[in-house]
Amino acid sequence: MDEIKVGELLLSLSLIFILSGILGYLLSKFRIPNILSALFVGMILSHTPFFEYIHSCVLFEDTFKFLADLGVLFLLFYIGLQIELDEMKKSSSDIVWLTVLNTSIPFFFGLIAMLSYGYGWAISLIIGMTRMPTAEAVIVPILDEFDMIKTRIGTFIIGAGVLDDIIEVVLVGIVSVWIGTKTGQTHGDLSALIIGIAAFIILSWGFYKWLPRITKRWKAQNLSTLMIFSLVVLFGLGGFSEFVELGMVVGAITAGVIMRPMFENEEKRGELLSRTTQTLSYGFFGVIFFFWVGFNADIGKFFEEPLLAVILYLSGALGKLIGVLLMIPMKKIKLKEAIIVGVGLDAMLTTEIIVAQLLYSSKIIDLQLFTALVAASSFTAITVPIIFSILIRYWGKEINNAK
Repeated sequence: MDEIKVGELLLSLSLIFILSGILGYLLSKFRIPNILSALFVGMILSHTPFFEYIHSCVLFEDTFKFLADLGVLFLLFYIGLQIELDEMKKSSSDIVWLTVLNTSIPFFFGLIAMLSYGYGWAISLIIGMTRMPTAEAVIVPILDEFDMIKTRIGTFIIGAGVLDDIIEVVLVGIVSVWIGTKTGQTHGDLSALIIGIAAFIILSWGFYKWLPRITKRWKAQNLSTLMIFSLVVLFGLGGFSEFVELGMVVGAITAGVIMRPMFENEEKRGELLSRTTQTLSYGFFGVIFFFWVGFNADIGKFFEEPLLAVILYLSGALGKLIGVLLMIPMKKIKLKEAIIVGVGLDAMLTTEIIVAQLLYSSKIIDLQLFTALVAASSFTAITVPIIFSILIRYWGKEINNAK
């Protein structure tokens, strides 16, 4: 990248941060999380020449995508630092129930919708599975801004989100293998995915068990050393989880959970590093991540295939909400908690887009279905954070005070 391109890239970043800062200040007057300002800025700039300007240069596009990926890593690493694993274990059975209901109902709705639309069983099953995933990277930072990570709502969303990531891996694996049999090309090996997941679990368990013992004997000389060690764990687990196709989301949260005891042992330095991580996550990388989500969420496609897009959207949104509401008669969650969790878990724009792209590029689904899938996911990526923030704003304190 030459000096002129570097200058243009820096000016582009400056524009994004200026607009996000101004809009964030205005949103704060209405108690809307500042982090959403970057999402709105991305949506606005996607309808200007700036969109073509960024996407016309491969270097710019790749740089923004890489920074957005780092945003996912740092945001969820910080979230992992806030997770109290012992508290989450207390709700483990409820989280499993939530994951089962939160994925099976949307799957069933999506399956029936596609069959009703005239698609075959194979396509309908796969599209039904695309209604299951949750993009917790979009929702969890909003929980943190409202200081609700350690609440029951936070525990439910993060716990179900992590388990849901396993389902996402299986989904991509199934689709890759199926495409391979349909086209005669090899897109992946399901057994390799299972082995990779097992290896990641063993590695993470080893780190979690042995790292605290090692750090009791070894003390970081200064804050920089502690920061470097944290980055080694973060990038190591994030990279390995991505390598085995488990996804960097799981790796980042796991890295935070593993590093939490070390940060606690370091006391003041650990607290300072935690605040530094929070500032870096929300003040830089998180802004780029949410900007990139809004920048690439093509709402225009919603109007190209409105009926099918609405059906796909409702299959996921109503399916997830009903799935959580079914836990009320089981006395595992209360009504307002269920509504907030149900809305939060509807955030998409992750695995289902990858699956849609794989199916469309292999000519297994048509342009109509591909467009509708992208439109439905884009719509949830933009609307869910807004609705979620409003619900927490009005019900959050009431729910917490009721405990």
